[in-house]
Amino acid sequence: MSSSAIIDPIAFIHANTRLREVPLVPEVRLHVADEALPLWSKTEEELGEAGLPPPFWAFAWAGGQALARYVLDHPQDVAGKDVIDLASGSGLVAIAAMKAGARKVTAFDIDGFAREAILVNAAANSVVIEVCGDDLLAGPHPLPAQAVLAGDIFYQQDIAGLAFTFLQGRAAQGAHVLIGDPGRYYLPKDQLVQLASYGVPVTRELEDSEIKHTGVWTLK
Repeated sequence: MSSSAIIDPIAFIHANTRLREVPLVPEVRLHVADEALPLWSKTEEELGEAGLPPPFWAFAWAGGQALARYVLDHPQDVAGKDVIDLASGSGLVAIAAMKAGARKVTAFDIDGFAREAILVNAAANSVVIEVCGDDLLAGPHPLPAQAVLAGDIFYQQDIAGLAFTFLQGRAAQGAHVLIGDPGRYYLPKDQLVQLASYGVPVTRELEDSEIKHTGVWTLK
């Protein structure tokens, strides 16, 4: 989704979201939408496009909440490190990593609105995050990182396969990989080790229950 068709995407974000504490991570506040479908429809209307993906940037998804909680509770995994946050969405995990003492966090997202939202949310939490629109799943990327974080990336088969290949490659280069996921179908559990489990409050509009049992994982 390109934000270029909306004259002021930051004003659009402020007008259609509210700044709230994240349920499982109250140390972080995000600009989130009250409901998904009205915002989704309004975004399509404003951009003059149909069939856009959901506004992933406007919600604190279960995997991201669990991963952010884990990072804040285990700061040694990111402290002093250069960190990549894959498919950052709202920037929740990236913000948590900075609060946990990361040297630098680069939040990657191909969604232009997400990149705007990450900057808005980072400012609301008094942290500085680098934001990049490069597609990390399209091929090798030169940016070094000692830790790679991925929340809610295994929701679709083709994306899941590419994401796992990327994460395996980074792990082979020595990066510490952490994954947050509520056990979606395409999560390759047989190739992962679960580090923690959380009951994450979410909205029934986006998930099948109000509490999602969500794990944090790393590669075997």
